[in-house]
Order: sequence, then C-alpha cells, then structure tokens
Amino acid sequence: MPSIYANDPLSLEEVTTYPLASRSSKVSLDDFASPVQENSSLKDFLAGLPNILAVQSLGELSARLRRARKLEKPIIWGIGGHVVKTGLAPVMIDLMKRGFINAIAANGSVLVHDAEIAMVGSTSEDVDATLGAGAFGGADETGKLLNGAARDGARDGLGLGESMGRALIALKPKHAAYSLLCAAYVAGIPFTAHLTIGGDIAHFHPDADGGALGATSHTDFRLLAELVRRMNGGGVYLNIGSAVTLPEVFLKCVTLVRNLGHPLANITTANFDFIQSYRPLTNVVRRPTADGAGRGYSITGHHELTIPLLAAQLICGS
Repeated sequence: MPSIYANDPLSLEEVTTYPLASRSSKVSLDDFASPVQENSSLKDFLAGLPNILAVQSLGELSARLRRARKLEKPIIWGIGGHVVKTGLAPVMIDLMKRGFINAIAANGSVLVHDAEIAMVGSTSEDVDATLGAGAFGGADETGKLLNGAARDGARDGLGLGESMGRALIALKPKHAAYSLLCAAYVAGIPFTAHLTIGGDIAHFHPDADGGALGATSHTDFRLLAELVRRMNGGGVYLNIGSAVTLPEVFLKCVTLVRNLGHPLANITTANFDFIQSYRPLTNVVRRPTADGAGRGYSITGHHELTIPLLAAQLICGS
C-alpha cells in the first residue's frame, strides 16, 4: 500500500563524499594510550596516557606551572576542606618544597580540618550521628584555637591564616608534619583564610569574636589581592574543591587589582573538582582570562586521584 503522505523522503542519490584518508581528524593513533606493563615506571605510565582531552589539559597546565616557577611568579592554590579530608596534605607539602606552591588561599573549613589533623591526627566527624543531639561541631580545642588565633591576629594586624599557623606551631602538635598551616608558616609561604561567618563550627564556640574573625579574614583578602596582582606575566591560580567562597573571593581580587590600574594578563587558572559548577567555571576559568588575558582549564575528577596525578606530572612528566 503506498504512503498517504504528499511528500517523498529526500533522495540520497546525489550526496557527495570524500576519501577518508583526505580528511583532517582530531584523533590519531599517535594519541592513543599505551598499556601499563609490570615493570613500567611512573614516567612510562605518564607517557603512556592518551594525549586526549583531560590528559592534554593536564599536560598544558603542568607546563604553565613549570613556567611560573621558572619566572618566580605566584602559584596560588585555593583549596576547600575536602582537599585536607581526602589526605592530600603530604602531596601539597612536597609540592611546596619543590616550588610548585608558593601561596595557599583557604576557606574556613580548611582551618578546622587541618588544625584537627595536626593536633590529634584525625578529623571529619560523623555529622548524622551528632547533629540530632546538638553535639556537632562542639570540639573544644578546635574552637579555642581558631578563635584565640583570630583575636591575637586582630590585635597584631595579621591575617587569619598567618595567625592560625603561628598559634598551631606554638602548640607543638604531634602531627605537625601533616599540617598545611604548619608547613606554610615554617616556610614563610602566605596562607590566607577566607571565612563565611557562621559557616564553620568554631563560629558558635563560646570564644567566638565576630569582629576578630572578620578583621583577620579581611586582612587576608587584601593579602590575596596583592598576590593576585603579582600573577601578571605568568602566574597561576588553582581552585580545588571550593564551589562558592573562593571563586567569589578570587574574582573580587581580580577586579580590585584591575580597578587600581594594575595590569593582570598572561595568567593561568584552573578548576579541579568532581563536578564543574557555575561559579568556579565562570569566576575562575573564564572571566579572569577573558579577552586574551590568559588561559583557563577545567579538570574534572575526584581530588584524591587528580591532585596526585598533577603532582606526578609536575615531578616526573615530560
């Protein structure tokens, strides 16, 4: 039975084609992965990764980090608490010693988790088990340390990151070797802390002083802005595990620097997270590097995998 429609399907008889070998393609065998062998070294493993998508981005980013180190430009790691909770402090401390981290910007949760690791070697309580009884966040030592450091820092005109490092070192904590705050303070590496008042457990401690917390965090904002100013001409900013606070703070530093008439170009930014959220993509990767001001990268994956992979690329990659 013939079709009841008035129109026939479009004929394919006159479609033009071309030889496959004549076409320019995005992927070739030269880009394919090499299987890992039982005796493969880490260099072999890295060289055998497929030269495609995220691996390409990681390689380009690593080259830009090496360039920044050679130029003695800031390499700023903006981190959230998840970076500490996934056990990456030893990797970061090693990269500090190698010159691949010369400033750290942290949200408030980093202070909590890093200090607890230094003091007792553990962190990240079970919120579901303690919230119902109102016990969540009630650790006495954590609250006393952070709020005491904020008061002392406000008195001395210091930022919260520096005053936390100073206070933590003074305690001579048993696990200082695993603490980013301690390592940065000993090395003289700027560590800035950027709070959302009410967002961290120490903010409802009996010793909490909102004025001191705000004053020291604002000092750190201005210090980070100066570090961002120095990024001009080859510096790097990495946002790792902060979806809101640090992307917003970084963008404000960028606009402050440019508002004051300072050039900020030829910079590199990157966002590392297991999902790519709006603010990191917009405020870190795209806007600061727009109009030829630099290059931004997005590396998607779990920090406990991607950050050691970045470190391996920096230390052992080509």
